[in-house]
Parts: sequence; C-alpha cells; structure tokens
Amino acid sequence: MDRPAPAPSPIRAYAMLGLVMLLWAGNSIVGRAIREDVTPLTLALLRWSGALAIVLPFAWRSLARRAVIAANWRILLLLGLLGIAAFNALLYSGLAATTASNALLLQAAVPAAVLVVDRLGFGIRARGIEVAAVVVGSLGVALIVFRADWATLTAFRLNPGDALILASVVMWALYTSLLRRRPAIAPASFLAVTFAIGVAAMLPAAATEWAAGHGLRPGPRAIAGVAYVAIFPSTIAYALYNRAVTAIGPASAGRTIALLPLFGALLAALLLGEPLYAYHAVGMAMILTGILLPLTRRA
Repeated sequence: MDRPAPAPSPIRAYAMLGLVMLLWAGNSIVGRAIREDVTPLTLALLRWSGALAIVLPFAWRSLARRAVIAANWRILLLLGLLGIAAFNALLYSGLAATTASNALLLQAAVPAAVLVVDRLGFGIRARGIEVAAVVVGSLGVALIVFRADWATLTAFRLNPGDALILASVVMWALYTSLLRRRPAIAPASFLAVTFAIGVAAMLPAAATEWAAGHGLRPGPRAIAGVAYVAIFPSTIAYALYNRAVTAIGPASAGRTIALLPLFGALLAALLLGEPLYAYHAVGMAMILTGILLPLTRRA
C-alpha cells in the first residue's frame, strides 16, 4: 500500500542528518568545481531532472494510486515550489554573486528562521534552551567562517548575492516547517511529485540561460559532477532529511544545518589539502553543543 515509512528513532534521525549535511557540503565543493562547465540554473535543472529520473521507477506503482496525491495537491505543490524550485534557484543564483564565506554564514540563519516560521505559522513557541542552542551553534559557524580572525570579521561585507542567499534561507525554513503537513504517501511518491514540480518550475529559468548562449559544456568533469549532485545531495539527502524531520521535528532538524561549514572544511582538507586549525575543533564543539543541548532537557 501507498503509506509512509515508519519514523526512525531520534538517534538514527540525527545520524541520517549528519550524512545529509556531509552530502550537501560535498554538493558545494562539486558545484564550485564545475562552475565553468555548467551555469547555475542549468545545473539546478539537471540536478533535479536526474533525481526525478532516479526516483520515478521506485514511485511508479504508488503514483498510480492518485487519490491521496490529488486530495493533497495544494501542500505538495507548495512543498515542491519551496523546497526544490525556489530554494535551489535562489541558492545557486546567490552563490554566483557572493562569496562562499558569506553563503555559509547566512545559511546559519536557517535554525532561527525555522523557529520563527514555527511560531508564526503554527503557534509553536521555542523553549529558552532551543534559542540558546541556536545562538551557540551559530557562533560556532561564525568562528569557522571567520577563521577566528578579527580582521576577517571586520572585513565582512554584504553584497548583492547575499539577498538571494537570505531568500533561499527563508524558503528552506518554510519547507522544513511545512513538512509536518506532508501527506501520508510513500516516500518515493513524495519525492517524485515534489521533484517533478521543481523541474517544471525551474525549466523556464534555465531556458533564459540557454537563450543567452550559456548552459552546459559537456565533458567528463561536468557529467560526473551532475551525476553526483543528482544522486547524493538530491535523491539520497532529501529522502533522509524528510524522514528525519518526521522523527525529531523541524526545529531540531534545522539546527543540524550548522554542520555544513564544518563538513565543508573537513572535505576541503581531505580532498583539496587545505589545513585544519584549532578553531575548527572549537567551532565543531560549539556546533555539536547547539545541536545536542535541547536533548538534555524535556519540555
């Protein structure tokens, strides 16, 4: 039958989210590596078209039973537009016009944005310990992004692309919070429907790049990069993220976004030979404290 999979245990949910953040950090590195071969909106379209092609064979049988999908088309449309189309279009466009440091720092606003959406949209008041956890985790992110260097902090400047990154943060916070309204359909069906909505919405945007003579420059690097982003940070990561949110809630899942700059630094050290410093360890301790602190007290 077309039914959702049982929610994982909290421990397993946090482990799943750790893997998700690792895959998303890899997405940033791969995206930077192929930026000369694939333009941002074309990459987003190819990423989700590939992900849809991967998940569709697993969802085909359950998609044939359309009653639940048809009855919940509004929330499915909204989730697809927010979490796939709008978030990715804004994020990739912003990354083309801002620095990696700015993007990582601004994405650290996701946990706070989820708390705000939960409060305004669902009347859920954040506990004091949850607010403290967001602050501690965000400070850990800032420590890593600014490299524990006061000069780097004072040199920080916002630029036009940052507005797009902030808009993508809002889209992701809305998507995360609204996942509590996800209809009771099989995970593969949910992914297929929302991926298809995202692809349809992104096609006109990518077409503007093609009309300007840009898009994809085929080659082994571009093909490998597109394959990676379609399989790992899209199909696998979204499936894990959606399941984890059902187990531990939007606010707790949102706090794990703080792991992105940490994993980005670790991957850069492993793959690019970039050095690690003591501030990475301190920042990691603060980020993990922010993620785990609310678990020490129950409402």
